[in-house]
Amino acid sequence: MTDQTPAEVTPDQVVNDLPSYFIPEKAGATSAAIQFDLTGENAGKRFIKIADGHATSGQGEVEAPNLTLIADSRDFVKIFTGGLDATAAFMSGKLKIKGDMGLAIKMQSMFRRP
Repeated sequence: MTDQTPAEVTPDQVVNDLPSYFIPEKAGATSAAIQFDLTGENAGKRFIKIADGHATSGQGEVEAPNLTLIADSRDFVKIFTGGLDATAAFMSGKLKIKGDMGLAIKMQSMFRRP
């Protein structure tokens, strides 16, 4: 798989667009808060909350996240736009996971790729 991403896509755009890629049927009764802790060029904290069949996203920290994903901002964009496989990113150390590993795995099916 290639390690590419469109140059114009930012982490903020990815996070803002995530709710529109959410697949409620795949989430089922999932209720979770997921923190994205990004480093690098577009460093910062972003989040997505899943509850009652809906997903909402935003900037900043979420209280008591079930899952925290830590990555360089460029790798984050690549993962969420399909340019970098999440499992490969984790295995190579480009993606670090704190918290609910099961949720991290399920997350891949709860959101379609753009």
